Amino acid sequence: MADTLLPTSLLLNGREFSYESIQQTPSPHTPLNGYEAKVLELLRQWLNGALEFGLRTSGSTGQPQLITLKRRQLAASARRTGDFFDLGPGDRALVCLNCEFIGGKMMLVRGLERDMHLTIVEPHADPFEYVAPDAKFDFAAFVPLQLRAMLAAGRASRLNKMRAILIGGAGVEPSLLAELQRQLTVPVFLTYGMTETASHMALRRLNGPHASAHYRVLEGLHLGQDERGCLTVRGDVTDDQLVVTNDRIELLDKHTFDWLGRVDFVINSGGVKVQAEKVEQVLDVALAELGQTRRAFVAGRPDERLGQAVTAYLEGAPLGPEAEQHLQSLLRERLGKYEQPRSVVYVPAFKSTASGKLDRAATVRGAGGQGRERRPA
Repeated sequence: MADTLLPTSLLLNGREFSYESIQQTPSPHTPLNGYEAKVLELLRQWLNGALEFGLRTSGSTGQPQLITLKRRQLAASARRTGDFFDLGPGDRALVCLNCEFIGGKMMLVRGLERDMHLTIVEPHADPFEYVAPDAKFDFAAFVPLQLRAMLAAGRASRLNKMRAILIGGAGVEPSLLAELQRQLTVPVFLTYGMTETASHMALRRLNGPHASAHYRVLEGLHLGQDERGCLTVRGDVTDDQLVVTNDRIELLDKHTFDWLGRVDFVINSGGVKVQAEKVEQVLDVALAELGQTRRAFVAGRPDERLGQAVTAYLEGAPLGPEAEQHLQSLLRERLGKYEQPRSVVYVPAFKSTASGKLDRAATVRGAGGQGRERRPA
């Protein structure tokens, strides 16, 4: 049972800071690294009642932008998540996402708004390396890379002591999904949201008997679609403004939807429109069947005849000839003629945005100089 004494301090990189001291102007004699200073400044703004907050979008689908969200939007988002997971005074949250972006910032706000004990560490692949061995947590949010690293390090027993885990910031590959279904009994939820919606506004359970293929929107938010079939949302987290996304969805009912892919990730190949994410899902499953856990994505490459050629980008060293032939065979079996990648480009390391998300555009641009291409036979 959680300690219901209201917290008066938090832990940041193993050091205790009282809320009273955080509210004051920082002492020039307090040694802080750059990340710690930014986290404490955000906490100071919230504790002192700031009404607006500047946030940067992640830049995963374009240039990062600075937008302003109101305090009431962030508080509304924290309230909805807190209500959904029944988080309250004395519960313990691990904050290990980058707090310069919405996912990490909202973990801080949830902790403050719900009177939770906060343990904050700088983002690392395995956050448990940087907290006390006996530290226990009720709630945390991770990116897939972190969850994969923790499972590989044998952290499942510690994770299973939590009440709920959020995972977001990138897609969950089939191999990781299989591992969390096998090792974790704690409910794990894939998030859907963006900076403009003050982090997630819909959740999808990934494991256990209540796992679902569909996203369900949090209570009180209103979904719709525009003429492109893209998701729209309005509610207190958007300050009652209509937010129009570039995400194509299938709206199953007023609370539930399936995500189909980004409308700006459609590849026009010889006049045939191919949804890149659909091909990626097949590619990820095929790689998992080959025992490959590497990252991959699909994009359109300029082509004189087709306009854009469907191209698979794989991270790491090239597959051996036999493995690549097997991969191509699986893709031919499972994809339509125009969906099949016309070439495979190997990139030593994908590029990432400042928030840690895959930067497709930068990776594609850089692949011309460092990528290694193989065309299907």
